[in-house]
Amino acid sequence: MSVTIPLFPLGTVLMPGAPLPLHIFEPRYRQLTVDLITGAVPDKEFGVVAVREGHHPDRNGMAGMHAVGCTAVVLDARRLPDGRYDVVTRGARRFRLLDVDPGARQYLCGDVEYLPDDGPVDDPRLVRMLESAARAAHRGYCRTAWRTGDWSEPADETPTGELAHLLAGDCLLPLTDRQDLLQETDPVQRLREIRRLMARETGLLSRLRAVPAGPGTFGEEQSPN
Repeated sequence: MSVTIPLFPLGTVLMPGAPLPLHIFEPRYRQLTVDLITGAVPDKEFGVVAVREGHHPDRNGMAGMHAVGCTAVVLDARRLPDGRYDVVTRGARRFRLLDVDPGARQYLCGDVEYLPDDGPVDDPRLVRMLESAARAAHRGYCRTAWRTGDWSEPADETPTGELAHLLAGDCLLPLTDRQDLLQETDPVQRLREIRRLMARETGLLSRLRAVPAGPGTFGEEQSPN
C-alpha cells in the first residue's frame, strides 16, 4: 500500500533512529518546514532520500535519487530572523520510492511504500554472537575516531532490527555503504555488514593517523539546491 509524503533529497543517507540536524534556507523547503510544524503535513514526518552522485532531482527525477530512503520526524524547529530554520529530526521508517510528483506542492513529493524487515531470526545464539561482535567493532571505531564523550553505546535492550542502524550513526561511512545498509532487510546480514565496515574503517583510520570531520564541521548548509 503506497502513501504520498514530502521528499527532502540530500547528499546523505538517514538511518532509522539516527539524529539529523538540518539548516533550511531554500524557500520551498522553508515552506515544507512550515507545513510540518503547523500540521499541514501529518505527524511531522517527511522522507529523506539520498541523491545519486552527479545527478539532481529537479533535472533527473527518480533517476537522480536512490530507491530506498528513510522518513524523518521533526523534534524541534527554530525560525531564524531572516526566515531560515534550524531543525532537529530523527530517522523513523524506511521506504521504497515508487514515483515522484514534482507538481503536487511547492516542494517535491513522492509515492512510497514502507519497507519492513524480513521475518524473525531462527537462531538466537547466532544473533547474540553477531550483536556482540558488532558492538565490539563499534567501540573500536569510536575510540579511534572520536573523543571521549562524543559517542555512546546503544542501550542493551536495543532490538536486533535497530542495532546496526544505530551503530552506523557513529561511523562516517561512504554514502554507498550507508545506502546498502539502509536497503538491507535481513537484520542478521546488517549486523555482519556493520561489523565488517567498522572494522575496515578503524583500520584505515589507524593507518592514516587521521580522524574524520563530523557533519557541519566546515559550515556547509544542509538543504537541497
